[in-house]
Amino acid sequence: MTKKRVYLAGPFFSPGQKERLDLVANLLSKNPTIDADSIHLPGNVQYPDAEFGTFEWQTATFQNDIRQIDQADIVVAVIDYQLEENNNEADSGTVWECGYAAANRKPVILVRQNKGIPLNLMLAGSYTAMFDGLEDMQNLTTYDFKILQNKYVNLSIF
Repeated sequence: MTKKRVYLAGPFFSPGQKERLDLVANLLSKNPTIDADSIHLPGNVQYPDAEFGTFEWQTATFQNDIRQIDQADIVVAVIDYQLEENNNEADSGTVWECGYAAANRKPVILVRQNKGIPLNLMLAGSYTAMFDGLEDMQNLTTYDFKILQNKYVNLSIF
């Protein structure tokens, strides 16, 4: 059985954001349909040849992320952005990565801890499956990423 390669999108700017990404990466690594060694976390792969934030760093980081999405079989996106500040809007970079993946016919799986809040229409229309809330996130360990059964959550949209 060929295991799936995952691009794990999500913000990594605060300790809470990093913890959420690590939690999802850990759950995915326990899934027998996922290649645990091929879970790509963009925040863990920084361009070392230029100072953070410079034009060279930005360009290299953008190009690397595009290559990694292209090489992945699936994009899993953690859409809790500033959860600690009660900001439920998804990170704009993560949203862009989801759009790029969807435009390139890559399945998009949405994950968030903050359950039941409204979701942007464009994100709602682009996902194959959504894991909504901490309890539901545990299902990442058993979801069949080869079959990719649609898993919808009935939410308000905006």
